[in-house]
Amino acid sequence: MKALKDEKILFAGLTGQIGYRLAFYLAKDNEVWGLARFRDEGKRRELESKGIKTHATDLANPDFRGLPDDFTYLIHFAVYQEGGLDFDMALRVNAEGTALLMGHCRRARGALVMSSCAIYDLPEDPSYPVKETDPLGGPRSLHCPTYAVSKMAQEAVARSMARQLNLPTTIARMNVYYGEYGGLPPWQFEWMLGGLPVPVQPNRASICSPIHEDDINYQVGGMLAAASIPATIVNWCGDEAVDMRTYCTFMAEIAGIKVQFQEAPDDPLAAKVIVSDTTRRKQLVGDCRVKWQDGMRRMIAARHPEIKLKP
Repeated sequence: MKALKDEKILFAGLTGQIGYRLAFYLAKDNEVWGLARFRDEGKRRELESKGIKTHATDLANPDFRGLPDDFTYLIHFAVYQEGGLDFDMALRVNAEGTALLMGHCRRARGALVMSSCAIYDLPEDPSYPVKETDPLGGPRSLHCPTYAVSKMAQEAVARSMARQLNLPTTIARMNVYYGEYGGLPPWQFEWMLGGLPVPVQPNRASICSPIHEDDINYQVGGMLAAASIPATIVNWCGDEAVDMRTYCTFMAEIAGIKVQFQEAPDDPLAAKVIVSDTTRRKQLVGDCRVKWQDGMRRMIAARHPEIKLKP
């Protein structure tokens, strides 16, 4: 596994759920510049306290003045993921913003662009491991109707820019992320703590491939080392497939709380998830190190130290 050390990294979207923890991890051994809107000044100050240099801008209309262009690597996790039907804004940020960002970093040795498994067609068999070459055209989410189509557009732009700029690129399609800072499983645990039901899809198993933040941190160097022209396309996911009902029941049992499930076909929080094929990811970055039971136990312990977890 390639360890990132003494690199100069531009990290776009480091205030998000995945990026925030990864930024601190990278800043230990690298010069990290963070690009985001920084609407939360407290979060910006915390990043800067770790030595991260921040540059506030919006990828809808980015201003790169004062931002260096001699980065060795670009990590792009910034995303427009809002409700409503503003497809123009979603394409401007997720697709056009990606092109402008890659253009600014054309001198880099590699770029990592975060995409999503939400762009895949839902397979008829919910346990089928979706490959990178399987059909695209993900379902329109009620939570963010513009998301899937704008992420597909982003991928097309990133692939084109990699070739146009001669910039080796990896496009990683994230499955279900979780960790101390956020992700779908922590949200579901909070609902259970509050006595709320966890919404699920009716008549369909909700099987996913969750990946812990520690594995993301460990694998990011390998993802960048795999960057190529044409771009490398890879699922970023955990090694184990598990139904949301199964891991929610596990979390409830070790925490000593009750879990309820509510079939809700129109609830945007009843995630339409998939299982990711891990073959290519294992070839590029190896196996994951965190089993989902261990990861979720650690997640609860970190977020709720007041809860005495059962062994």
